[in-house]
Amino acid sequence: MNLLPFFAAGLAASVHCVGMCGGIAAMLGGAAAARPTANDGAAPVVFHARGAAAAAAVSPIVVLPRLLRIATFNAGRIASYVVAGAIAGGLSEGVLGLAAAAPLQKAALALANLMLLAAGLYLMNAWHGLAHAERAGQHVWRHVQPLLAPLLPMDTAAKALAAGALWGWLPCGLVYSMLVTAMLSGDGMNGARIMLAFGLGTAPLLFAAGMAGMALRRFLQQRAVRIACGVVVMAFGVLGLLRVAGLDIPGAPGLHGWADVLCIGGGR
Repeated sequence: MNLLPFFAAGLAASVHCVGMCGGIAAMLGGAAAARPTANDGAAPVVFHARGAAAAAAVSPIVVLPRLLRIATFNAGRIASYVVAGAIAGGLSEGVLGLAAAAPLQKAALALANLMLLAAGLYLMNAWHGLAHAERAGQHVWRHVQPLLAPLLPMDTAAKALAAGALWGWLPCGLVYSMLVTAMLSGDGMNGARIMLAFGLGTAPLLFAAGMAGMALRRFLQQRAVRIACGVVVMAFGVLGLLRVAGLDIPGAPGLHGWADVLCIGGGR
């Protein structure tokens, strides 16, 4: 299975992840945090601006523990994505029969690329259809969120790992769009691989946000940056739809070789 599009989608979509998880990333870098409350919604960790600014200051004495906390938090978060992907893919295994039904497989690939278009529009704030999925996910999050309280402050790698594993279930439309694709993969192993690739794509910017603090978060939340990243995600979807439909790529006949690498369903 070609995993590059999912990694690239995660990398572009991570500007949204920094908005969702940037607060906790800054906190892991050294900012103080309050315990989450039931009404905090999609951003349950509240951190103080002065502490977040202090998190950007790197001291040789604290940099290694900080790196370890940020790394273990992201490892826990990605592990939750992998588990969710395996569950989503496993639910469809034996039901869709994608390997044996070519027309159904083609439809599934088209839907997977349409989800990239939806994710790109959501990232650009041009369409908020995925927000409905986030609201549905709040029902699950209400049960998960209280488990974070004993982990604050996340002053050890073990606490950061456990918090990251819980944070992976935070309602997020972009994650849900990838989970739909994981479900369409037809088996649990492929679903896990898709979510692993997506999660690894989100990691670099979240890691950087944990080290740089609020400065990087403010930059990534600029409209121009979000639009650029949304266009990248949408381009993968458009390219994939053209590939699924067997159409020529307008003005770029030489791109067909790359399409096998860049498109969902292009190379297996």
